[in-house]
Amino acid sequence: MPGGTPVIEADAVVVGAGPAGAAFALNLAPSRRVLLVDRRDAPAVRIGESLAPAARRLLADMGLWEDFLAQGHAPCHGGRSVWGGPEPVEADGLRDPDGPGWHLDRARFEGWLRGVASARGAALLVPAQPRGVAREEDGWRLNLAYKGRLLPVRARLLVDAGGRASPLARGMGARRQTGDRLVCGWLHGRDAAGRQSGLTHIEADPDGWWYTAPLPGNRRVLAFHTDADLPAATDARDRGALMRRASERAFLSGILSGSGFAPEGEAGFCAAHSSALDPPAGEGWLAVGDAALGFDPLSSQGLFNALYTGLAAAEAADRHLAGDGTALADYRAGIASIRDAYRAHLRAWYGLERRWAERAFWSRRHGADMTAP
Repeated sequence: MPGGTPVIEADAVVVGAGPAGAAFALNLAPSRRVLLVDRRDAPAVRIGESLAPAARRLLADMGLWEDFLAQGHAPCHGGRSVWGGPEPVEADGLRDPDGPGWHLDRARFEGWLRGVASARGAALLVPAQPRGVAREEDGWRLNLAYKGRLLPVRARLLVDAGGRASPLARGMGARRQTGDRLVCGWLHGRDAAGRQSGLTHIEADPDGWWYTAPLPGNRRVLAFHTDADLPAATDARDRGALMRRASERAFLSGILSGSGFAPEGEAGFCAAHSSALDPPAGEGWLAVGDAALGFDPLSSQGLFNALYTGLAAAEAADRHLAGDGTALADYRAGIASIRDAYRAHLRAWYGLERRWAERAFWSRRHGADMTAP
């Protein structure tokens, strides 16, 4: 562009450098020009540390397995739950052909994925945000706000990896369908004992459910899930109220006292509802991770879904950029299959707990429409 800022040319622009966006970028970058942008210059502190055992196959397919092991994340060998009755039930991962899952250091995991994407050729631009997107005959024109100026970009494909907000896709006319009002209040803190490392613990509550698990570095996460419109959601936002509620659950309080859990910092709070984007891909664009499908944390599939959709979308994008007119439609069909299986499993998981069927949280999940999206 004579006399102005040169136009950046890319085959794909990915908005959002979380696990899904980074997975897309690191898989497509070896063969295409990929620009990965994020509004934060470093991964934020988040909840969502569980990675399912089946992720081993995805990491191997992406050429990441050995490097992932070297990261030293804590293994998850199974879980104990108080769900559907008063007595704890234990399930171990010994029979899983993929071995154990993991309790991740989430920020370090995201930073590592960003680094791999850059090493494989993706251009990482942070902090940056789109400021105006327009369709052109053979792709897209957008401006990126970066360091106080606008950078013009021309791209053949746009990828929304912006989480449940799905900012790009909604601008394309896609609609966000939500199936419930689940929110999560959470704390990170010190795990002094560390003697229960390797196990996830879940306990049902009259107004929702609890989760706690060890993290690398003698740390622990504690999380409470309820619906945003219930009084319990006020407790989910407050550190002291969360700890008081946790003390009322016999199983959970025993785990916390046994580990010497000491919360640090203020409570985090985030949306955790089931949701689906309709459609998850369109003419010249697609969505990945939570932007395409938002999973209830009870499924422990959120991070796995981020990696899987990042890989599947990269394969679809490569086909699309090579001129395959069916690639994005095939990706949409794949997302629909995942959504349908998820709905059925989620209904079954919540259906096992009947002790508080009259309470609002549980009566909603025992209804026929709890997973509407």
